[in-house]
Amino acid sequence: MRRRDFIKAIAGSAAVWPLTVRAQQGDRMRRLGIIIGPTGEESETKDRITAFLQELKDLGWDEGRNVRIEMRASAGNGSAARKYAAELVAFAPDVILAFGGSTIAPLLEATHTVPIVFTITADPVGNGWVDSLAQPGGNVTGFMSFEYSLSGKWLELLKEIAPSVTRAAVLRDSAQPAGIGQFAVIQALAPPLGLDVSAVNVRDVREIERAVATFARLANGGLVVTASPLTVIHREPIVALAERYKLPTVYWDRTFVSNGGLISYGADLTDQLRQAARYIDRILKGEKPADLPVQAPNKYELVINLKTAKALGLAVPQSLLARADEVIE
Repeated sequence: MRRRDFIKAIAGSAAVWPLTVRAQQGDRMRRLGIIIGPTGEESETKDRITAFLQELKDLGWDEGRNVRIEMRASAGNGSAARKYAAELVAFAPDVILAFGGSTIAPLLEATHTVPIVFTITADPVGNGWVDSLAQPGGNVTGFMSFEYSLSGKWLELLKEIAPSVTRAAVLRDSAQPAGIGQFAVIQALAPPLGLDVSAVNVRDVREIERAVATFARLANGGLVVTASPLTVIHREPIVALAERYKLPTVYWDRTFVSNGGLISYGADLTDQLRQAARYIDRILKGEKPADLPVQAPNKYELVINLKTAKALGLAVPQSLLARADEVIE
């Protein structure tokens, strides 16, 4: 997805995105590249990019006045991500925002010198993108959404909110290291919880529909939806399938629950984008990614949809409700 198409899709974009780059700004004009893992058309993606741009604006960076922005969205497609990463590096940016872990490896194939700030990313040390959280050591830093160990929490929550569940289908992107890592943790923690787990790939909607329909033929099943651009892109059909087959489902992001899902546990990703804007501001003012530590979330949000729980015939334990950051009724 090209930058201008994305800009048109963002509500209120006129205030945030002046489209005319003023040539007279000369040397004062800085360049920012943005690559997005999903399509850019999802409501949550628009909201988070808008929050990022507003934070940049509040920090004094206005497109057309002192910064020029080029944006691409890879829609969960690895080939597209590599193509767009190369295009953004050719744009000669001062810094690149990597929205989602699926965009980082393609960027590092294209450059080891352009500063990169990532968000919504799992385990950057384990993936080899940085040397350590405290001292990234290269041209990459940013904000991780979780370590793979968090994936086990989703399985625990599934068993807690639906104790009768004995089988769990895990929706994951097997083409991404994060998809493999999340499933590995879930698979390891399943036996102590008395759960059998299986994997559902999320390459396309028809594949998901077939796999979930087959899984739902047997009783006592539930779903775990892991983090990936493709689960974001296919959010609506995934939530609809959970409702159709009456499958208790745990999601990695609160947006699923706001749109009818049962329960989610994850970081405040909109706040991560605001923090990323602050890091980009610091880099544009002369700091280096190697000197900016990778930051993990300070807290994770638990969101429960009681309307969905009622439709599934579930009585949500008071102990779980007491821990919830938000309850949707």
